[in-house]
Amino acid sequence: MHQSRFSDLYPQSYPHIWLMTDARNDAMLEKSIKALPRGSGIVFRHYHLSPDNRHKRFAEVRRWAKRGGHILLLAGPPSTARLWGADGVHGRQWKKHQTAGMIHSAPVHDRNEISLANHHGADLFFLSPVFSTRSHPGQRPLSQMQLRRLVTLCAILHRKPVILLGGMNARRFQQLAGLGAYGWAAIDGLSF
Repeated sequence: MHQSRFSDLYPQSYPHIWLMTDARNDAMLEKSIKALPRGSGIVFRHYHLSPDNRHKRFAEVRRWAKRGGHILLLAGPPSTARLWGADGVHGRQWKKHQTAGMIHSAPVHDRNEISLANHHGADLFFLSPVFSTRSHPGQRPLSQMQLRRLVTLCAILHRKPVILLGGMNARRFQQLAGLGAYGWAAIDGLSF
């Protein structure tokens, strides 16, 4: 089990590995979910689908997630996440009263977004881009110094775990172990 240098600061434990769903990994999604270590996390995005098809696909993913003991978050409104049976919600715009009783993760890229997500009650931060990524071609990844500062800000000031995202895989996460990040997330790096 991964142990971050900040792990003793967090009041609750969360998965250390997260699969982000996307149009790119949809065809292999069941296989990818089955390959995840038990108790991993999944953030269901699938923005490319119509509302009805998105709901149907979410229901399939939820069945697979339950079999693997995984946590499933919906990138969408908290009311929809509750209705669909998600374990939580992903997005920094949701307010504390909307996400009460749910896990709330937030995508963050800088100090301002971290502050906003914390103000809105996010439980954990998905910090990106750590490396160049197909999701955001041409966007410059964060420097090692920026990464270190932002991970420390989240952990020390806000007492929230950081999940590294953007070109991540297990090997790269190991290389960045000294940063103190809690875990990592990927699309391609966890698609099989």
